[in-house]
Amino acid sequence: MSKAAELAKMGEVLTNSQIGGRRNLIINGAMQVSQRGTSFTSQTADHYFVDRFKLGATSLGTWTTSQSTDSPDGFSYSAKIECTTADASPASTDLLYFYSRFEGQNLQQLKFGTSSAESITISFYVKCSKTGVFTVNWRNQDAGRSIGSDVTVNSADTWEFKTITFAGDTGGAFNNDNEWSANLEFFLNAGTNYTSGNTLTSYASHSNTNGTRAGGTTLALGANVGETIQFTGIQVEVGSTATPFEHRSFGEELALCQRYYVEEDGVSMRNFTGGTIAVSIPHFWKTTMRAAPTITGTNASANESISTQGFQAYKGTISSGASWQLTGTKADAEL
Repeated sequence: MSKAAELAKMGEVLTNSQIGGRRNLIINGAMQVSQRGTSFTSQTADHYFVDRFKLGATSLGTWTTSQSTDSPDGFSYSAKIECTTADASPASTDLLYFYSRFEGQNLQQLKFGTSSAESITISFYVKCSKTGVFTVNWRNQDAGRSIGSDVTVNSADTWEFKTITFAGDTGGAFNNDNEWSANLEFFLNAGTNYTSGNTLTSYASHSNTNGTRAGGTTLALGANVGETIQFTGIQVEVGSTATPFEHRSFGEELALCQRYYVEEDGVSMRNFTGGTIAVSIPHFWKTTMRAAPTITGTNASANESISTQGFQAYKGTISSGASWQLTGTKADAEL
């Protein structure tokens, strides 16, 4: 083959493959953004820590979750999960997993539910204080279907790079809307409701009681106090090959995260008129949010017209010389 033909062939491969364009379907896969804080102690239930990632915990130990600066080369942060109260014998319904959710309208390029359904490849770095097997699931919430793969931690306290490829699902489409359509799930420990069967290696109906969601999980994270696991560099992309992690700038990643959650200083009002007044002040979010959010913070109940764009901060009565504030504003539009 001539050099020109080789270059033409290379161009065709690059054009038709995963290289180029926005590839990573995961938001905050490098764990750069952590708007809620960098460490959370005494956690026993589901909660977000780094943005867009949540620890799911159901009666299985107590945990400290954090944005850690321990990370593999090329990354600055990881999401760290550490056991502070152990549970060596989980009940059948107990569960511990790390996960992120997706909007259906952001998954249409996967063509699920059609004969042209695309494969997806998941890649990530993991570091764990113990060896063992955990299960990674790709869960189609809209169709009630899942597929999974068991992943082995080969060496304790060592950053390891893992890749998984799942075939496209011809039998279950994603809704084209802004609602919860899919999960990427890392099962770290669970009771027999989740572990008694075999991991689903082809798409099938998922259930919380048929033992398949964490079928191959033997890691038993949390059997002892001090056990840890960390993740970073998580990428989900179209195709059957893992490409290098798509690093986005902190500003880009923050803006993507603020579609789902944002913390702001709030608004302040002071009456200098000499009489009693009512005040309504518009406030706009930093970016359009996924849905009209739930607002918390001091005086957060005194709002109206809350939307994806912003809200009206309203105070019906402010006496002369007095002030009113909406502070510590947290807007939550998570899936």
